[in-house]
Amino acid sequence: MRTHKLLVTGALIAAAALTLTGCNSGSPADPSGGGGSGTESVIPKPAENVKIDGSPTFEKIQKRGKVVIGVKEDQPGLGYLDNVTKERSGFDVDIARWIAASLGYGEDKIEYKAIASANREQAIVNGDIDYYVGTYSINDKRKKDIDFAGPYFITGQGLLVKKGGTDYQSLEQLDGKTVCSATGSTPIQNIKDNFPKIKTQEFDLYSACVESLVNGQVDAVTTDQAILIGYAAQDPDNLMVTTGPLLTEEKYGVGLAKGDDALRAHINTLFTDGGATWKKIFDKNLGNSGIKVDQPKVDAY
Repeated sequence: MRTHKLLVTGALIAAAALTLTGCNSGSPADPSGGGGSGTESVIPKPAENVKIDGSPTFEKIQKRGKVVIGVKEDQPGLGYLDNVTKERSGFDVDIARWIAASLGYGEDKIEYKAIASANREQAIVNGDIDYYVGTYSINDKRKKDIDFAGPYFITGQGLLVKKGGTDYQSLEQLDGKTVCSATGSTPIQNIKDNFPKIKTQEFDLYSACVESLVNGQVDAVTTDQAILIGYAAQDPDNLMVTTGPLLTEEKYGVGLAKGDDALRAHINTLFTDGGATWKKIFDKNLGNSGIKVDQPKVDAY
C-alpha cells in the first residue's frame, strides 16, 4: 500500500501558484530568472570585527582568510554558473553570499565548490567546505551526520514534463514510466520507497535529467518545484511544470559541520533578523515568477 502523504500548507499553496506563473517567466537569456541589478544591490557589505566564540568552522575560515562554500551550479534561479561569463547567480548563491558577508567576507574572499547532491554530507564531514547552500532539504537521516541552519525556504516535490505532454496530477499516473532525479535526492528516494511501479533514472546533476527529458529518454523529471520552475522558465517552448498538487514539503537548510552550534546560532540569528535582506534576495532571483512568500520561521535543528 502506498503511503505518500500530500501536505497542503500555506507555503505549498503559494508554490503551486508559482507553478502556474513560472513557466512563462524569465527567458533563456536570463537563466537566473531574476530581475535584480547585481549582487551589490541585495547583499550587505561585509561585517567588521566579527566574533563567533566556540565555532571551529569560523576559526578555520579566519586562519584561511576566505570562505569555502558548497553550491549547485546547474539550477537556474537558485544556483547557476554561466559558462560564458563565469558569473554565479541564484537565490541560494545569494543566501550563501549573505552568510559570508555576515562573517566578514565579500565576494573576493569566497571560494565556491560545486558538489553533487549525493556527496554533500561527506564534503561537510570531511571539512572540504565550510557550509553548503544548494536546495538542501532538512531531514532526519542527514541530521545524523551534519547540522542545519534554517530553514530559509520551503517548497515541495513536483514534476517537469515536455511541453504539450501529459499534465500528471499524481505520481500514480506515472506507473510504468521513467522518472529522473539526482542521485541521493529526497524526491528520488520518495519514489523508490513508495512507488515501486515507477522506473527511475539517476544522474549526478539535474541538468542531465532535463536533457534526457528533452531527448525523450525519460518521461518526467522530479525534484523540488522551485528547481523545476527555473528549468521551465529557461526553456518554455519545450518544458512545463505539471499543475498537480505538490507531493511533499521540503525545507531548505544550510548544511554545517555536526556540533558547530555557535555557527548555526549565528546563521539562524541572521535569518531571524534579516527579513528585509531575505526579501531583496528573493525578489532579485525569483520575484519575476509572481509568487509572494515570506521568509520561513527558523527551527532549532
